[in-house]
Amino acid sequence: MNALLMGRWAKPLLFLLGLLPAAWLVYAAVTSQLGANPAEALVRSTGDWTLRTLCLALAVTPLRVLAGLPSLARLRRMMGLFVYFYVVLHLLAYSWFDMGFEVADIGKDIVKRPFILVGFTAFLLLTPMALTSFNRAIRVLGASRWKQLHKVVYGVAVLAVLHFFWMRAGKNNFAEVGVYGAVLGTLLLWRLRQFLKKNDR
Repeated sequence: MNALLMGRWAKPLLFLLGLLPAAWLVYAAVTSQLGANPAEALVRSTGDWTLRTLCLALAVTPLRVLAGLPSLARLRRMMGLFVYFYVVLHLLAYSWFDMGFEVADIGKDIVKRPFILVGFTAFLLLTPMALTSFNRAIRVLGASRWKQLHKVVYGVAVLAVLHFFWMRAGKNNFAEVGVYGAVLGTLLLWRLRQFLKKNDR
């Protein structure tokens, strides 16, 4: 498995897989397969894929350690960038279909509705991580500061689940929230356990 993950086709394959949800949404929109409310479907679907890619990106390190697959580390950065790709699509869908790109109205909506404020904060926190996801940024910041910056992703995970929870609270639909909360909670607890073990040595 390590040999396959180190192969020249591993990254291109991951890139294609990462684009598949977006490609399907474009196809579904063009062929009128998004249901009675296509705008809402696009906003919700891009949000769902943001959460899914976030779960996958956070799962890379635990899988690498537990399964003994060090080569997984080379795919982590691309997966993180797909998180940002889908959150940007989510924000664009909201800004376009819900708000008509009216900047003043978007600003008022962010302040007025807590779940949007939390989601927008998560987007802002992800932005510097996306902008520094290349080798030169590591050299400029230094490995230690770069790692500290990218640990913000754990806070982003908490905000993402809170955003999703508040959005679904109005409809009393918490089933999916529970699933994402359990997955991200497990991943964060694993990270905390590793941190405590390291400090005990």
